[in-house]
Amino acid sequence: MKVEAVEVFELRMPLRAGFRTSFGSVEHREMVLVRLRAAGGLEGWGEAPVAARPHYNEETTVTARHVLRDFLAPAVVGREVDDVPALLGALRWVRGHRMARAALETAFRDALARAAGTSLAAALGATRERIAVGVSLGIPPGADVGALVAEVERRVAEGYGRVKVKIEPGFDRRPLEAVRERFPDLPLAADANAAYRLADFPVFQDLDRLGLLFYEQPLHQDDLADHAQLGRAVRTPICLDESLKTPQDVETALALESCRVVNLKPGRVGGLTASLAIRDLCRAQGVDLWCGGMLETGVGRAANVALAALEGFTIPGDLSASDRYWEEDIVEPPFRLLPGGELAVPQGPGIGVTVVEERLRKVTEAKEVF
Repeated sequence: MKVEAVEVFELRMPLRAGFRTSFGSVEHREMVLVRLRAAGGLEGWGEAPVAARPHYNEETTVTARHVLRDFLAPAVVGREVDDVPALLGALRWVRGHRMARAALETAFRDALARAAGTSLAAALGATRERIAVGVSLGIPPGADVGALVAEVERRVAEGYGRVKVKIEPGFDRRPLEAVRERFPDLPLAADANAAYRLADFPVFQDLDRLGLLFYEQPLHQDDLADHAQLGRAVRTPICLDESLKTPQDVETALALESCRVVNLKPGRVGGLTASLAIRDLCRAQGVDLWCGGMLETGVGRAANVALAALEGFTIPGDLSASDRYWEEDIVEPPFRLLPGGELAVPQGPGIGVTVVEERLRKVTEAKEVF
């Protein structure tokens, strides 16, 4: 496949409702899309789920555009790139910037699958046509516990079978108790986004009585040792997110017993190839695994759903329907929640959705072509 061009779009899309975590609140979602164009009119799409600020990891919309423009695109444009190992070989010298690299890899895999007339899910080895999904709920305005319970009721009524609640110091015991009282049997998890410290052990020991699925990223993202210590002090499994940037990080965390559950986000770990390696590692060790979401457009969501359709994903992921976040997504068809709290895995060529150019133009802040 001869790569003829790489197009980079910086988007700004309004969320249907604000989303607050311990990081802060967002009303709009910024991200970077990549379209790879190849000979014969072939194209593929990928998404870098970056943000305007480096609050989740080090990458931002500015850094993603810079790295794609000055390093990644020049490494492949105008060259024959026959397969994924060849692509990754051309990019291997670029350290870090995993979300930018993930976007280009996904776009390349999308183009390859389209050329072969197969879906990305099938190309990855998936056999499921539907996947169970959950929903992630932010901290409500004013940290209103009643509002949180009302939203959980609404999402459960829509069909979501697993709920994850964002927590932070001062908003943990009461909201989780209230949700558990209203829904005694609901698969329920808590996500702290690294907001706690070792001194907060008693909070999590107390929350053990609520029978949660897991505590996600309770402590600092770089502290595997403290997560291991917390894991020994509580009954509820520890799930890691921000701490796991590479397959090697996952291997280390499992060896240290820092977690018993892994949240896999393809953008965070550098793309689908790294994601497959993590899936294989977790599957071999019998570790629970699920696919996380980062408020992606339908482009990123399609790739995540394809990945989550593989064997080895044992917990419903944060891959909610399009209307959970967007009044209008940029792709057709949008992702809709099916009965039983499931999403259909796209079966069309590549990622299985089509970017609607008019909608894309409306939310594009900047575009560069290389």
